[in-house]
Amino acid sequence: MRTAIKFCGLTRPEDVAYAAELGAAYVGVIFAGGPRTRTVDQAAALFGVRARAGEPERVGVFGRVASAEIARTAAAAALDVVQLHAADAAATVAEVRSATTCTVWAVVRADGAGIPRGAMEVAAVADGVVLDAFVPGRLGGTGVALPWDALAESMPSWRREDVPLVLAGGLTPDNVDRAIAALHPDVVDVSSGVESAPGIKDHARMRAFAEAVADAVANAR
Repeated sequence: MRTAIKFCGLTRPEDVAYAAELGAAYVGVIFAGGPRTRTVDQAAALFGVRARAGEPERVGVFGRVASAEIARTAAAAALDVVQLHAADAAATVAEVRSATTCTVWAVVRADGAGIPRGAMEVAAVADGVVLDAFVPGRLGGTGVALPWDALAESMPSWRREDVPLVLAGGLTPDNVDRAIAALHPDVVDVSSGVESAPGIKDHARMRAFAEAVADAVANAR
């Protein structure tokens, strides 16, 4: 089993660089509102010019935005992945995919152990499914953890083995091992769990998270 890491909600170039140093597969920037939101110009400056192959893929997190605007932002920030936090229908995912050359991830927000209606339809068309906690009025970055063991029981009814599962929602260096053991995600997505303040990553916690993921993967073999 291999579980990749995505550090999300990045706002400082030094945090992007450190994520790459730790071997993260993905680095994420928020365009969907909240204290970590960046403009297109800020995101472009944050990521900088691609210096070498093998750098983390760049993920842009969007709310309910027109597909044409997403495409413009993706091109300007040289994104690799578009993450949709308002993809409540399979048609939305298909529309964004047709407007951009990026990989498209769709967020499925679980209310407790319940998977919302339509999750299977979205999973059928998305390039990846991000499983996050449902918090009214918030699209993500809430720090609310999911009931991983309970979700594992319902997972076979909607998870597709050929579609990567990205696990978000309240992950920290102290609990990511339990989340990995329960759900075996392809990617673990952390933001507030490695911060000293919203958008300000704590490098010691980032390293602790990466080490915890490595240990969890090693113990699963």
